Amino acid sequence: MPQKIVIVVQARMASSRLPGKVLMSILGKSLLARMIRRLQMVQHRVSIVIATSTQPEDNAIEQEALKLNVPCYRGSIDNLLDRHYQVGKLYEADMVLKIPSDCPLIDPAVIDQALHYYFKHKGQFDYVSNLHPATWPDGNDVEIMTMDCLTSAWENATRPMELEHTTPYIWENPQLYRTGNITWETGLDYSMSHRFTIDYQADYDFINAVFSELYPVNDGFTCQDIIDLLQRKPEIYELNRQYAGVNWYRHHLDELKTVSPEQTRSLQQADPELTITSL
Repeated sequence: MPQKIVIVVQARMASSRLPGKVLMSILGKSLLARMIRRLQMVQHRVSIVIATSTQPEDNAIEQEALKLNVPCYRGSIDNLLDRHYQVGKLYEADMVLKIPSDCPLIDPAVIDQALHYYFKHKGQFDYVSNLHPATWPDGNDVEIMTMDCLTSAWENATRPMELEHTTPYIWENPQLYRTGNITWETGLDYSMSHRFTIDYQADYDFINAVFSELYPVNDGFTCQDIIDLLQRKPEIYELNRQYAGVNWYRHHLDELKTVSPEQTRSLQQADPELTITSL
């Protein structure tokens, strides 16, 4: 029997750094709409569900999902693990893919690679990602987990970090779960040097510039197309260079067992010219 694969896109309006970022306009459509369209290019048969919170401000997310004809689940504001579990349960998933809504440049082929790897080794893994270790540019994050694995994490995870970030309980406990990882076939590691995700205005400027350059020519542009563009036009790379390597790990290094300080940067490490007041 074919397995039912559900991609969960976690999205919310609240953001301490860039409120409302998922509905910011990219070539006349919301960033969320642009990302959903890229997810719809995945070759494997998948269902897509937007998972937001029950907070009133996230009514806008639900309205956008309705406009995009994509199902929307509303749950806990802080417990993302519960949101993913409830979506998986509601839609009778065999596998759940976690794709954050701040990755509008994600390459659909990367998702297909991860799924191909999982099915090539069917029955050997509970969890497969491209993040442990990461090699693709930040913003190509793919995490696959079986429903049994997700259920187990939901039943056992208790720390706020584990609930907020959905999957740490899984990859922090390799003695409990069979985990696999795929790496960028180029052999390169751009995870700390290239940033295709959005948290800051500079990230929006970068993403908008990439879409403006590549989308009119090829709406299914790839990760390699972006890299080639940045080589031709390094001024686009410079738009958010100062935030390269800045990720959520930096807040939890004292809790994470499998993440080293070399896998994250503070804002000042990323750009020493930033002052304390600008942080």
